[in-house]
Amino acid sequence: MSMLSEAWFILTDVLSPHGPAVNAVKSYAPSDCSIHFFLQLAVIILTCRVVGWLGQRLLKQPQVVGEMIAGVVLGPSLLGLFFPELQNAIFPKETRNVLYVGAQLGVGLYMFMVGLTLRLDHFQSKAKSAAAVSAAGIVAPFALAALITPMLIGIPGLFTPGISQVNGTLFIGACIALTAFPMLARIINENGLANSALGTLTLTAGAFDDAASWCVLAIVLATFGAGAGVAVIAIGGAVLYTGFMLLFGRKLLAPLGRAVEERGEMSTQILAITLLLFCLSAFLMDAIGIHAIFGGFLIGVCMPRGRFVEELKQKVEPIAVVLLLPMFFTYSGLNTRMDMVNSAYLLLIAAVILAVSILAKFGACYAAARLTGEDNRTALGIGALMNSRGLMELIIINIGLQKGIIGPTLFSMLVLMAIITTVMATPLFEAVYGRKARQTGELGARNAELATV
Repeated sequence: MSMLSEAWFILTDVLSPHGPAVNAVKSYAPSDCSIHFFLQLAVIILTCRVVGWLGQRLLKQPQVVGEMIAGVVLGPSLLGLFFPELQNAIFPKETRNVLYVGAQLGVGLYMFMVGLTLRLDHFQSKAKSAAAVSAAGIVAPFALAALITPMLIGIPGLFTPGISQVNGTLFIGACIALTAFPMLARIINENGLANSALGTLTLTAGAFDDAASWCVLAIVLATFGAGAGVAVIAIGGAVLYTGFMLLFGRKLLAPLGRAVEERGEMSTQILAITLLLFCLSAFLMDAIGIHAIFGGFLIGVCMPRGRFVEELKQKVEPIAVVLLLPMFFTYSGLNTRMDMVNSAYLLLIAAVILAVSILAKFGACYAAARLTGEDNRTALGIGALMNSRGLMELIIINIGLQKGIIGPTLFSMLVLMAIITTVMATPLFEAVYGRKARQTGELGARNAELATV
């Protein structure tokens, strides 16, 4: 009984509004961080599973969309609003650095998986026909960003003081131009569009838009708040490393694929080497001043295909998606303060950002598809899919907040925009294209995961 009593004392002490008793002077010992970390992880996994399940059942949304919302649920916008003492007890500020590291590992591994599954043949087969849609999805967001950024910079608290209008415009343009490529691929697969002209065109345009947005973000990160020498190292290092990996990476990494093919499975040694290379690539891109996710994504693109990818996904993806990635959603949610959008004026600004984002992606991509000869229904379907931003948006705005480009208020507005444009993608696509296509036999039935209401 003494052991049970001691365990109960520790748990109630941790969950007290004032934190652990040993924290009287606001200093957390490693053991305190450990206790909080495992409790946080349990709460995160439970919340993400429940909210994700509800999203599938009630809104017909993929699990990852529910997890995005779950992060906001656990943050100050919901749990902290109604139960502030409980929220602060589970997620005290002193322990968030540990959560941040886990979040970066999770999102880095996720982007590594995205790179692994990127189909380069989409770029080759539909490059010309997707060029107009892709160009519209890039030009229109940056053009509209140039119109609204001067207004946003003039509002205190949205951007970091002293940011240039050029950097502000580039960052907002990148946020609006982004398409959630991984989620786009999932929606296309779930709707039986993987081998269709619409699916291939949309995936190609989405990949081009994402690549352009990340390049612009890399430029902003390299130049924001840094001297010319730091910017040269960051941009030059990124260009050299990217060029080296694209030219020689696949050849150098090919022996890993051959070893897996010959053995018929991935050994622990090959897995260890692969994860070592992922960590080194992420470290390199972080060290030169860009971000770790670029390194993870790039080396994922260059990894061998075939059985190697299948084995690696089986071994790594469940842990990355189920255990680590939800930490990123929660860390984003802990930084999301919807209560900071607390006036009619700020609500109007948030609505303007949302309207501009939808107009710049849905409207521009629809218009470009129509101008290139697509029928109205197909063009609407392309616009609906290209408007989804998902996890990629959360990544880019988290980087902006972390690097001091934007403030918490603008961060919260952009989180709201990311969630709304992501949630609306699937039902909007169904309304303008999917339902009619299924009636005419162009598409099969949707996957069972999303078919049950």
